[in-house]
Amino acid sequence: MAELIDHPCVQHKLAIIRDVETGHKRFRELAKEITKFICYEALKNIKTKAVKIQTPVAEATCRKIDTNIVVIPILRAGIGMLEGILELVPTARVGFVGLYRDEKTKLPVSYYERYPPQIIGGTCIVIDPMLATGGSTAAAIDRLKEEGADNIIVICIVTCPEGIRLVETAHPDVIIYAAAIDEKLNEKKYIVPGLGDAGDRLFGTSH
Repeated sequence: MAELIDHPCVQHKLAIIRDVETGHKRFRELAKEITKFICYEALKNIKTKAVKIQTPVAEATCRKIDTNIVVIPILRAGIGMLEGILELVPTARVGFVGLYRDEKTKLPVSYYERYPPQIIGGTCIVIDPMLATGGSTAAAIDRLKEEGADNIIVICIVTCPEGIRLVETAHPDVIIYAAAIDEKLNEKKYIVPGLGDAGDRLFGTSH
C-alpha cells in the first residue's frame, strides 16, 4: 500500500527539488524538509502511552511515544533524508544497509549492514529518496525481517507504480509513504518525471 502525502507545503518543496536548476546545497535542505513532513504523517498512528506530567499549574495526563524507532537509510542516497527524521524524533536509533546491483543477475546484493537490536519489537523506517524499480527497497526489507523486524514502513520522496507493485507483492504488510507517485520508469530505470539521480544531486557528484 502506498500513501501520497499531498500537503501543499510538501508539494511546493517538491516542485523546487525537482527543478534541474536546484543546486546540491538547496537539494539537501529540501530533502531534509520534505522527509520531515512525510515522517510526521507516517508516524501519526504510532503507539503512545499515558504519562503524568506536573506543569507549573497542575498535574496533566499527556502522551509519549511508546516504541523504539529505528531509521534505516539505504546507502548512499538515504543518508540525505536522515537528518529530517532525527530532527523530528531525536531519540531514534539508526541502522544502515548498503546494496548494489549484481551486473550478471541484476539482483540487489548487500555489501554493508549494521542494525541496532531495537529493530526487534520497534518501528523501523526504511528511507531512500527514490523508490524506482523497488528492488533495493524490497531487499532491505527482506534483510530487516531476517534479522527479526516485524513493523516496517518505507519513506521516499518520489516513487512510481512499478516500484510500488514490486514492494507490495513482496511485502504486503509494509506501507510506503511518498511525496509523489510519478508516471513510470524509462528504459534506463529512471523515474519519469522524477528528479534525476538523487545521490548525485544530494552530494554534488553530478558531471
